[in-house]
Amino acid sequence: MTRGHHHSAGAERKTLGVVLILAGIWLLSTLAVVRAAEPSRVGNEMPSLAPMLERVVPSVVSIAIQGSGNAGPDPMLSDPFLRKFFGLPEQPSPSERSFQVAGSGVIVDAKNGYVLTNSHLLENADEITVTLLDHRSFSAKVIGMDQPTDVAVVQIKADRLTSLPLGDSSDLKVGDYVAAVGNPYGLSQTVTMGIVSALGRSGLGSDGLENFIQTDASINPGNSGGALVNLQGELVGINSAIFGPAGSNVGIGFAIPSNMAKDAVRELIAHGKIRRGELGMLIQDLTPLLAQAFRLKISAGALVSRVMAGSAASSAGILAGDVVVAVDGRPIRSDVDLRTALGLLGAGAKARLTIDRHNRVLELPVELREANTVSTALVKGEGLLAGVALADISPDSAAYGQADGAEILAVDPQSDAAQAGLIAGDFIVSVDQQPVHSATQVAQRANRFNKLLLLGIFHAGGIQYLVIP
Repeated sequence: MTRGHHHSAGAERKTLGVVLILAGIWLLSTLAVVRAAEPSRVGNEMPSLAPMLERVVPSVVSIAIQGSGNAGPDPMLSDPFLRKFFGLPEQPSPSERSFQVAGSGVIVDAKNGYVLTNSHLLENADEITVTLLDHRSFSAKVIGMDQPTDVAVVQIKADRLTSLPLGDSSDLKVGDYVAAVGNPYGLSQTVTMGIVSALGRSGLGSDGLENFIQTDASINPGNSGGALVNLQGELVGINSAIFGPAGSNVGIGFAIPSNMAKDAVRELIAHGKIRRGELGMLIQDLTPLLAQAFRLKISAGALVSRVMAGSAASSAGILAGDVVVAVDGRPIRSDVDLRTALGLLGAGAKARLTIDRHNRVLELPVELREANTVSTALVKGEGLLAGVALADISPDSAAYGQADGAEILAVDPQSDAAQAGLIAGDFIVSVDQQPVHSATQVAQRANRFNKLLLLGIFHAGGIQYLVIP
């Protein structure tokens, strides 16, 4: 009995020991899970962007723009010159309205005081003031502006500036963390954080070169021109646009890639403008339906619809019907891709185009020629085009490189052309199904008709026909 009792007590002690060991293992496992769930630490500090932002924020400035401009949506009614040009009754021009705009900028050259910002901020600017993190303010002068890239450079005379190093935006991947720094709603040096939501965004309604970085880092009015930085504190984008009701942030913002901005800044500082080259061809998206009609195996690219005689494209051997699928090895999926890729190259620049020609792949070297500077003198339409102001399509035009013909600057609301649907901002590319190459040629050919004037109109990236009866 006693021995039995001793045996039973020993068994209980063993059982208790096993339970304690299992409980210890469970406790250690639980602690390991809890520790794994905690944010990683450096020393005794919580992870933070503060050290990186301490280097970045002094490079981001607030920009205040004051200016004035004429009110009135219709240029025919508001522009005294156009009214006089068409012999309309004189009327007092609308009073000029003053405006103030708040934006942001990034110091990219501390030694020379160069500040990078958006060109759309500076339109009609009379006075530009740059305010630094230390509250010093300086009057700035415009060095250069480029509407297609929405990039501008201003200069301030100041010491003790800090410039922001440029990163390589081509290294960005969807999901990378980024921070937006700027002056939203006048709240200077505000920082928001998010990720890269998408790359290569285009087709956003802009008339410029579109290759935007999309991010969900909060970008609000006043952030334009500010910095988008990676976690190394390098500038990878210039905040430019937002998508949302009434300009509010809904987590969809867009930034100009730093590589695009870098090329633009270099040209603007050196020449005050970007000296663009051109190939001399008209392009359009290769849609699946067009690919089927052309019996092509590919379904994306930039379709060459026309090659100008004597152009760089003609010299390179490019033909109508060719599809550009790559530039210097970089894929081209649309006409916007090609326009952006070539739009950043200057006159004399060389590139290698990969062409699909009836399902045969060709490599064609090209050298861009300096874009022709054409006259912007007004051409007065007559006959069925009476009341229409025309001009040649200039390098600054939204349709430059996409259409050949004449830009419609203004249309008298009472004219036959206006009643037929002709509107300012469109482009006439053919008269009576014959291609035209200048405003003068449009006016001369149109003057031959006293009824049923058939015009080919380039509008919103496509060509439509319009008849003036």
